[in-house]
Amino acid sequence: MIRLHRHALSGHSHRVELFLSLIGRPFETVDVDLLNGAHKKPPFLSLNPFGQVPVIEDGTVTLSDSNAILVYLAQKYADQSWLPRDPELAAAVQRWLSVAAGEINAGPGAARLVTVFGAGLDHARAKSIATSLFDVLEAHLDRRSFLVGDGPTIADVAGYSYIAHAPEGGVSLAPYPNIRAWLNRVEGLPGFVPMQASKAGLAA
Repeated sequence: MIRLHRHALSGHSHRVELFLSLIGRPFETVDVDLLNGAHKKPPFLSLNPFGQVPVIEDGTVTLSDSNAILVYLAQKYADQSWLPRDPELAAAVQRWLSVAAGEINAGPGAARLVTVFGAGLDHARAKSIATSLFDVLEAHLDRRSFLVGDGPTIADVAGYSYIAHAPEGGVSLAPYPNIRAWLNRVEGLPGFVPMQASKAGLAA
């Protein structure tokens, strides 16, 4: 069985937990005590020298980085709809994985780090990145149900967690009806599991 080393408030961890649940793959969670620095100590660093969650252990395979894990799981355990083999669609998925690692992480992800974890980041800059991203995403989702193609892919899984919890970072989703409709569609997928909410930011 897959072991998922995670933190309940980590959107990166939730991506993996969500996808495992969506594809019906059994797994067990191992909670990593980030607040007490367990991710920076030798036992965890032996799994991921970068000291970051999530990490999965799948038999002899140990893998870190949430987007890399999504690609691995999609190729090994899911049907091709989650990571299309068509070159154009596959590239479109990769584009949104890059956005998840870039603008989503630096925008709503970073804004939430400030309000939920007290991170010493530039909150105003993170919120500005988030709103710029949401303006682009709102237009992209006009007359689209999902980010790529006609159904859900790992692009939607990678994007969901930090965008859904953007209000916790002080970024409102109220001006973005297409984004909110997309979040609702993801939440309506069979096997969906929510990320633990925090009373912070606009959600306080």
